[in-house]
Order: sequence, then C-alpha cells, then structure tokens
Amino acid sequence: MSRASRLLTLLQILRSKSRPVTAATLAAELEVSERTLYRDIAELTSLGAPIHGEAGIGYVLRSGLFLPPLMLNADETEAVVLGLRYVDQRGDEVLSKAAADAMAKIAAVLAPAAQDALRNPTLLPGPPGYGFPDNLVSLNVFRQAIAHQAKLLIDYADAHQIPSQRLIWPLALGFLNEARVIVAWCELREDYRTFRTDRIAAAREQGEAYPGRRSDWLRTWRKRLQGEDRPHFTADQP
Repeated sequence: MSRASRLLTLLQILRSKSRPVTAATLAAELEVSERTLYRDIAELTSLGAPIHGEAGIGYVLRSGLFLPPLMLNADETEAVVLGLRYVDQRGDEVLSKAAADAMAKIAAVLAPAAQDALRNPTLLPGPPGYGFPDNLVSLNVFRQAIAHQAKLLIDYADAHQIPSQRLIWPLALGFLNEARVIVAWCELREDYRTFRTDRIAAAREQGEAYPGRRSDWLRTWRKRLQGEDRPHFTADQP
C-alpha cells in the first residue's frame, strides 16, 4: 500500500469510529508499526485533518473534514451494487431514483479495475417480487412525519379488515419482500407496533412532536426485538 493510500485508509478508519482508537489498534489494522502510525497522524494533522488524541485514550476524528470519494475494490463494488439493486426492486419511486443516481455517481469514480464488477456482477438480488399493494397514503407523508418527529393520526384496518384510529409516533419505514410497514409507538396500545402502509386509509399530522429523540425510541425497539423470539417486523394486532 502506498503512503497516500495508507493516509486515506487511516482517515477512513477514524471516520468510521465513534470512540477514540488507540495507536496500537490503528497500527495493527494498517499493518504498520506504531512509529509509522505516529508519523502518519502527524502528517494528516499538519494537512489540516481535525484529529484529536490523548495519551492512554486514543485518537478520534472530529467533525468538519470532507473526504473525497474513496476507490472501491471489486468486493466492495459488488456489495454496493447488490444493495442498490435490491433497493431498486423493493423501494418506492423516491428510493429507486436515489439508487439509480447513486449507481451513476459510483460508476463515475470507480477505478478501471473495479468497473468490470459494476458491469458484470457475480452477485444478484434475485427476481423481483410480485409487486406491493397500492398505498392510499404517499410514503412521503410518513417520511416527513418521521423527519419531524410529528405525531400521526391514522385510519387503519388490520388483517381482518377491522378499522381503528390510532395516534402513532412514527419511527421508521420498513421495506419487506411483499409489503411496506411503518414502525411506530402506538398511544392506544402504549407499546411499539408496526402498521402495513397499504392498510392505512388516511394519515394526518397533529401539529405536535412526540417527546424524546427518535433514535432513542428506535434503539429501544431494536433491543426489545433482540430479546424476543419473533420476526423483526410484526403486524399490529387488535
């Protein structure tokens, strides 16, 4: 690995870490000596990289650094292309367009050696599904509510077509093979629930934000799933 490549790799490693990383750990990951690692850190710092380090604690990359796109190797290209094609198959119009735009950007910066992995992938996402049920409410309504942490009043019908009205705190959209769901806290059930978007007849923001941080609510939901023997997405039950 050239020194320039090693410096970019070091920045990438630091960018991916949320906590300080020791010099020994960084040196081992880069397969260099700690003395070389110290020189690389000093070089990046002199070039303006906001790397902060403390003896006995480690190094961390503070916010404010823009990194140019890094070249992907063949395996990384395969992984990204597989994910984008999966999104194109199962996403809505917004996500399908975003996947196509991302694919074009990646193709524009790939090294020649990785171009073949883009044109002739060895990994395929499988055949498209049979399509998704039509939504009466645009997914953009849910996206905006999630972004704003806005409470939503929805008209919902369960699997038995029993209608109900729910006040929910929308947390995330889930894209399954045969349906799309919204993960939410349901005030009626006083618990987490998932609602199939094709069973929501209407959704209205209430002009009120739910308390706390969405990330914290979502983290608790994930922890609960890890401790329960059930699928990651379960439909709401009456």
